[in-house]
Amino acid sequence: MSKESLSQRTPLKWGVLPIFILLVVFLFFTNKEENYQSDTGRIFGTEYHVTYCSKINYKVDIEKELRLLDGSVSMYNDTSVISKVNRNEKVILDEYFLSVFNSAEQISKQTSGAFDATVAPLVDAWGFGRKGKELDSVPVDSILQFVGYQKIRHKNNHIVKSDSRVTLDFSAIAKGYAADMVARLLDRRGVSDYMVEIGGEIVTRGKAPKQENNDERFWQIGISKPVDDSLSVNQSLQTIFRITGKGMATSGNYRKFYYKNGRKYAHTIDPKTGYPVQHSLLSATVIAADCMRADAYATAFMVMGVEKAKVFAEAHPDIEAYFVYVDKQGRLKVCQTQGIKKYLPSEEEE
Repeated sequence: MSKESLSQRTPLKWGVLPIFILLVVFLFFTNKEENYQSDTGRIFGTEYHVTYCSKINYKVDIEKELRLLDGSVSMYNDTSVISKVNRNEKVILDEYFLSVFNSAEQISKQTSGAFDATVAPLVDAWGFGRKGKELDSVPVDSILQFVGYQKIRHKNNHIVKSDSRVTLDFSAIAKGYAADMVARLLDRRGVSDYMVEIGGEIVTRGKAPKQENNDERFWQIGISKPVDDSLSVNQSLQTIFRITGKGMATSGNYRKFYYKNGRKYAHTIDPKTGYPVQHSLLSATVIAADCMRADAYATAFMVMGVEKAKVFAEAHPDIEAYFVYVDKQGRLKVCQTQGIKKYLPSEEEE
């Protein structure tokens, strides 16, 4: 459940905001007539971008909010609550950590462990962690002894582990939670038109700035065509979603992978088997009321594969999903929930 951080920005057509899996490319602009602001910065080893309609600039407030979250659930902060939990140090669990931990636990149960915040040791062992070190052989059985969401729980404001080696990594849920936090901040400030993007996880409200061919002024968010592209040079779009009032996240397996002995290893690790997933699903996009759940479900779906993911999504009417996979002939195919159609261009609704 590892996600690569954002490292570049490339301008594309005005008004279209494309999500490239593991690389987000945005065009931000300020419409002076409508007082749209655009702020950018860094959090969790990635970038954030916020565009909102207001005469007042709230970047100071946004960064204050993000610093609070960074001090709680960031793996890039050695003094954060999660870092201390992983080192088995005594620490007071704050509201941010508990919100993310409890949601991660709930989604792990819902997805039968497809989402699992303890999988990081396996991700590292397969060479997809922050160190990026590949091993000649991965001691899967040994690592699985301290991987599993059931092996860590919250009790009386403390974290209890069945094995002291169990560690947490909220990479696949914290950026979505951060986007929700910034959205709630803007709500409190009375801002009704905005888009928040943190490392590819997005929350939108209200209207986008005036632009051509968008009379309804939806926020337009594109996802890239999922072709093998470890250098992140492909900019072909799969489709463009028209969204407002929702959270959205996309996860995929075609930006971060490597070949070894003629076999492809993708970065999504199945927490149950301990091995990289081997199935046809290339990307999963989830739309939900909040971005934190969209973020976690998108990761879980990449573990499940297209058939199980579609069954799960259709059984949960509070989310919509769009899957891109490859068939037996190697052709790109799309599978989606019925409700996703209202977010797609009219030519794709049928």
